[in-house]
Amino acid sequence: MPCEGCMERDNVSTGAAMEFLLLGFSELLRLRVLLFLIFLVVHLVTLAGNMMIFMAVVMEPSRPPMLLFLCQLSAIELCYTLVIVPKALLSLVAAEGSSISFLGCAAQMHLFVALGGAECFLLAAMSYDRYVAICQPLRYAAVMSEGLCLRLALACALGAFAVALALTVAVFRLPFCQPRRIDHFFCDVPAVLHLACTQSYAPELPLLAACVLLLLLPFLLILASYVCIAADLLRVTSPAGRGKAFCTCLSHLAITLLHYGCATFVYIRPKSSYSPARDKVVSLVYTNITPLMYPLIYSLRNKEIRGVLRKMLRRKKIAQVN
Repeated sequence: MPCEGCMERDNVSTGAAMEFLLLGFSELLRLRVLLFLIFLVVHLVTLAGNMMIFMAVVMEPSRPPMLLFLCQLSAIELCYTLVIVPKALLSLVAAEGSSISFLGCAAQMHLFVALGGAECFLLAAMSYDRYVAICQPLRYAAVMSEGLCLRLALACALGAFAVALALTVAVFRLPFCQPRRIDHFFCDVPAVLHLACTQSYAPELPLLAACVLLLLLPFLLILASYVCIAADLLRVTSPAGRGKAFCTCLSHLAITLLHYGCATFVYIRPKSSYSPARDKVVSLVYTNITPLMYPLIYSLRNKEIRGVLRKMLRRKKIAQVN
């Protein structure tokens, strides 16, 4: 049931003139300069790290399947941070928050959910790659062909785009209460849903459905892959062989735990437990710290990435000498 002060949903009210106010970190006025500098440095380092991996893989003539997936993962993280962080930096510059149009807020939410969902699907595809590499090593080259990897990457992107579009449309069809102040630094789904003038749990159903499709389904596929991998490793008698096989999964496991840990905490819960301060802290982790750690984890743990980066640096040195 709409409350007093709700926006009437007509063609005028949903136009570009309607705005939300992103409060950001307006309660931390004394720390604005410090937070701005920290976010800016982290953002630039994240962009540089993911761009370096992306360019290194693109310039590599022979790309194993895992490198193709890592290339897409880096591209997702580049877009992910560019969608969120610039607006967050702007909210630190403006003392009372920064405004964002109705359509701008909807676009930001859609891109954010689509990129996060594509990453979930991509992590599931990467777990299947690890399953084939460990459990069916002789058939790996035939099964994980470049064509299959490209089809999986495209399916991840299109599937996440469709689910995110349906969720965004469902959220922005709701009536919102005045004042339209979002206590967050971007248009996150729980923060926007908190403004909805409804007394029922019906508005949360699209978010629940999106969580099932974007979080639960890929997680079950990842879990199934690792159950098969664990069962296969138990049959390996050599501790060295078992340890070597497990090390190939460490990077993927670390990324999966980081991504799913934050996403589960924020999105799989009822609206009544929403806490702006707590959500902003967790959001800082998965929009700033996690994308920064991805290049570090893969560059340190993944042998193929280290080899590609060394080749790129070697080519650069040769070019400078010539």
